[in-house]
Amino acid sequence: MFESFELGHRISDRAYAAAEPKLRQELLQAQYELLEKKHFPVIILIGGVDGAGKGETVNILNRWMDPRHIVTHAFGEMSDEERERPRMWRYWRALPPKGRIGILFGAWHTDPIVDRVMGRTGDAELELALNEIVSFERMMADEGALILKFWFHLSKRVQKERLRALEADPKTRWRVTDTDWKRFKLYDSFRAVSETALQETSTGYAPWTVVEGTDPNYRYLAVGRALLDALRNRLAGGAQAASRPAALPEPALDGRTVLSGVDYSHQLAHKPYNRALEKYQGQLNLLSRKKAFRSRSLIIVFEGVDAAGKGSTIRRVSGALDARHYQIIPIAAPTEEERAQPYLWRFWRHLPRTGRVTIFDRSWYGRVLVERVERFCSHQDWMRAYHEINEFEEQLTEAGGVVVKFWLTVTKDEQLRRFRERQKSPFKNFKLTPVDWRNRKKWNDYQRAVCEMIERTSTARAPWFVIPSNDKNYARIEVLKTLCERVAAAL
Repeated sequence: MFESFELGHRISDRAYAAAEPKLRQELLQAQYELLEKKHFPVIILIGGVDGAGKGETVNILNRWMDPRHIVTHAFGEMSDEERERPRMWRYWRALPPKGRIGILFGAWHTDPIVDRVMGRTGDAELELALNEIVSFERMMADEGALILKFWFHLSKRVQKERLRALEADPKTRWRVTDTDWKRFKLYDSFRAVSETALQETSTGYAPWTVVEGTDPNYRYLAVGRALLDALRNRLAGGAQAASRPAALPEPALDGRTVLSGVDYSHQLAHKPYNRALEKYQGQLNLLSRKKAFRSRSLIIVFEGVDAAGKGSTIRRVSGALDARHYQIIPIAAPTEEERAQPYLWRFWRHLPRTGRVTIFDRSWYGRVLVERVERFCSHQDWMRAYHEINEFEEQLTEAGGVVVKFWLTVTKDEQLRRFRERQKSPFKNFKLTPVDWRNRKKWNDYQRAVCEMIERTSTARAPWFVIPSNDKNYARIEVLKTLCERVAAAL
């Protein structure tokens, strides 16, 4: 495919000087309209051959537009902090918010290409990585992002000449490294793998634009006009979603669900509860201190009906852990900063390093629960979220994470009893809000959403554990015992 971009495209200095002022003005106007409306972010990926003018082109874009509203990230070797988390973690942290432009050098497409060329991975691993990229970019597009991907190409002969010219000039010599020459020796391999990567990841919602990098005038105008056209189309209301709307799921004909068979009769008396609490807290503490746990992380998700005892259960879990090695993340309505990002962004930023534990008090499942029931998002959004969540949790487990998800459930009568108890207690009435009473009126809607959530997102890697919590003693011990079993099995 790259033969089509070795034609020697050139723009004369005179033609460039005539076109540049108008293009700069229009790009700046489009940027400020984007900033004012804040309807979507713009993600610009920069990749390609060393010496093809990637850096110079980005500098031009920052000069033509307002650089205060452009965030530029360059990704090199992973840091220790990045290696201890899923591969995509560092890219999620670099995403621009709505209304802003993010320019990413060497982003998520780079490592799979380099690893394949260097022989660190095979064709199967490359295919899996490219499939992950396609899914990630589809989610970004579904969340509203405008994705532009530019690949700067040079023929082998021109790249060699370019590197030599840069090396010969004292002002640019620093830009050519031993790594550049080592990669040049593998030019043919890089070309073949890059062609495969571009073909597999160029989609209607995130296409690659290959730019011949020989002539600066040509590449600057080509990239600038492509960016302007894309911005204008989207600002005018152009199509954005990558996924088709899905049909609403139908409930089972016989009315049976994963919650209808829950046995709420379990009870645990005070003395055996105390013995079991000491036993399982001790086990969990020892497991978290094992040498093998240093290459793992533990992600615990607590969801459940209001007043099911999530907070008190979390306290029993955290009581078994070293306070220096865990964090509890309470999830409420998203902040303005969080609303400007894809809904999973605020969870990616809190993922633990290896050897650490993160406890989520409510989680990413809000998209298919409260956002679904309260209609804070469209049915298309929450329907596609099942698949996105499964992929997210798969990435967590592939990176060494142990994901344990609990749904704490009580009967409707028991919930009412606890609500009334909270009303009477001066130490508990702050926990009861008008939202709790409103949610109770939608009990059946939430029960249906919960059942579908469990059916669609309980996987072998990250299963759901439904814990009957009419008796809090029993629920706490079941949670601790399950955590011990899951962590022990992973080690």
